[in-house]
Amino acid sequence: MKLQFAMDTLTTEKALELAAAAAPSVDIIELGTPLIKAEGLSAITAIKKAHPDKIVFADLKTMDAGELEADIAFEAGADLVTVLGVAGDSTIVGAVKAAKKHGKGIVVDLIGVADKSTRAKEVVALGAEFVEMHAGLDEQAEEGFTFGTLLDDGKTSGVPFSVAGGVKVDTIGSVQDSGATVAVAGAAIYGAPDVAAAAAELRAAIK
Repeated sequence: MKLQFAMDTLTTEKALELAAAAAPSVDIIELGTPLIKAEGLSAITAIKKAHPDKIVFADLKTMDAGELEADIAFEAGADLVTVLGVAGDSTIVGAVKAAKKHGKGIVVDLIGVADKSTRAKEVVALGAEFVEMHAGLDEQAEEGFTFGTLLDDGKTSGVPFSVAGGVKVDTIGSVQDSGATVAVAGAAIYGAPDVAAAAAELRAAIK
């Protein structure tokens, strides 16, 4: 199982600092949506230039103009780009077309999707590399939500998936046991007093 570091910061300078600290322990470096909105495509280029050996994940959360948005992110250096699962099939197909042109991949983020398992099957059939079983902060606060819900949805889907939203040292083992191909950690790393140590601890918890 790969470890993905989601950087929710607003400057390229801070992102480079965080990425440098975590890089020895992570496989995928994710530029969060707020970072890309604040700094633009240049942030993607900067991270890829600094870490050419890492998979660079641009969390665009595209909802429309799939081919165009994915294409410009790949041109900037991204290896993986996200499209929202609530987007229309044509948007996902367009993004996949751009990914194939560049030899890269599309990840479909299932945040806000009610039936994540069913939609996961549909979008992988459309060409997505894998899906992200993702619960945002608002969804996590809803009555009846548990972290196990994401893991169950992933298992039921039967397709390659990552898990994001609540991944930390005491939950990453259950993420791996669920069959996830990627565990996405954000605050558990960037919110720690020692970013390098936090990333290394998560890496060590992966069997």
